[in-house]
Amino acid sequence: MEHHKVLRVVTRLLTPLILLFALYVQFHGDFGPGGGFQAGVIFGAGVILFAIVFGMQRCMRALPPSLMRIIAGGGVLLYAGVGVAGILLGGNYLEYNMLGAGAIAGQHLGINLIEVGVGATVAAMMVCLFYCFAGGEVDGESQGEGGADG
Repeated sequence: MEHHKVLRVVTRLLTPLILLFALYVQFHGDFGPGGGFQAGVIFGAGVILFAIVFGMQRCMRALPPSLMRIIAGGGVLLYAGVGVAGILLGGNYLEYNMLGAGAIAGQHLGINLIEVGVGATVAAMMVCLFYCFAGGEVDGESQGEGGADG
């Protein structure tokens, strides 16, 4: 894709805006449409766009597959941890009321933590699946440039 200068410039300009919009969707989800799943998909799509235009190797240097697996696992652990915290504080699994000083504060905190866990897991798994399907990683080893130009 070296000869597609316009595509590279537009992608370089749009990728940060796509990732920023994913954060907006992530943290606006409890006030309107959006949330963790939608934000994770948008974030993953931004990373995939970058990888297609600039190459798998450059993307994998910035976001190695091992880091993506850690983020995906961490998101699941965060989700489960919020549930267990509710139990440890005297409530039921995923009962958010126990997490804050009041019921409303606890629900707000609990939902935000759950949505962050979901968003991180979805984004990381999208990138991991892209790496696998694009030929970027087989059994933990890089297999070349991948993407549209490889």
